[in-house]
Amino acid sequence: MLQILTSPFSPIHIKFHSFFHSVNLILCYSSTLHTSLPLAHSPFQSPKTNTFFSSVSLSTREMDATISPGLYPLHRCKTLHLVRHAQGVHNVAGEIDHAAYSSEEYFNAHLTPLGWQQVDHLRNHVHETGLSKKVDLVIVSPLLRTMQTAVGVFGGEGYKDGIEVPPLMVANAGQSDRPEISSLNCPPFVAAELCREHLGVHPCDRRRSINEYRSLFPAIDFSLIENDDDVLWKADTREKNEEVAARGMKFLSWLWTRKEKEIAIVTHSGFLYHTLSAFGSDCHPSVKDEICKHFKNCELRSVVIIDRSMMGSDPATTNYPGKIPSGLDLPSDVADEKLPDEGKVN
Repeated sequence: MLQILTSPFSPIHIKFHSFFHSVNLILCYSSTLHTSLPLAHSPFQSPKTNTFFSSVSLSTREMDATISPGLYPLHRCKTLHLVRHAQGVHNVAGEIDHAAYSSEEYFNAHLTPLGWQQVDHLRNHVHETGLSKKVDLVIVSPLLRTMQTAVGVFGGEGYKDGIEVPPLMVANAGQSDRPEISSLNCPPFVAAELCREHLGVHPCDRRRSINEYRSLFPAIDFSLIENDDDVLWKADTREKNEEVAARGMKFLSWLWTRKEKEIAIVTHSGFLYHTLSAFGSDCHPSVKDEICKHFKNCELRSVVIIDRSMMGSDPATTNYPGKIPSGLDLPSDVADEKLPDEGKVN
């Protein structure tokens, strides 16, 4: 069972049953959803007047599903910052002629100069908003364009005297014409095959060997990738959309094995589109569109996933048990429940 919330301040709770996997997802955007509970469903509505929620209503034409606010323990939530890679050379060629996606010329496509400008703009954004200080982990698809984007956006600042750390990216990696990118004062980076683009047929979606990547991106952790060569990509078979979606659901479930609470994921348009398209069928159409629309190059959207199935085991870090020192604390309403007949005349 899966649930979705979209909210600036007041969550809207929608159920969705996925045939792929049991996951729970909350989607939070900065835009405001101008709907609310119907008056008849409000626990705060006066029985005599409709003054409390008189200014907001929800028609059946606007929303087919019955919705209600959702509330979840904080320690059963993770924040994900989803990023599509910046413009790659294959994007430019493919928009001019779709046949270019089948060309070996764009094998393991790298970013364009415009793509690197997009990276710089997104990097400025994550620093200006303070997001760069909140991210605990960066997970990246092991293709050149995604790794270039990831290290460019979330990588560290310049080196400091006396501190030696391996670079996230060596100078000029992947025809970048860029200096080294430091791994100093930035979150760890982990490469994961589960968040790759559609597998098969298109050479731009085939990766190089991990040994080659290690020399270009020394500080990225490739230990989760089992095979040095790309054994997942097939020249004559393109992964089906529903297979990409199922892989995406598996990826979301895998995230619960991680201890980190705020994670950036740098991946691909197809992977994001087909994974997120599994959600939102019971939402208002505008919310469904917001969830499922294609990502632009170097676009970032922040979402929250929740664990309603006890997949995660992280303890609450902000909860406090109370009653320290211990003392009498019986609430009046509980006392009333325990003594229902007190004061009655026999």
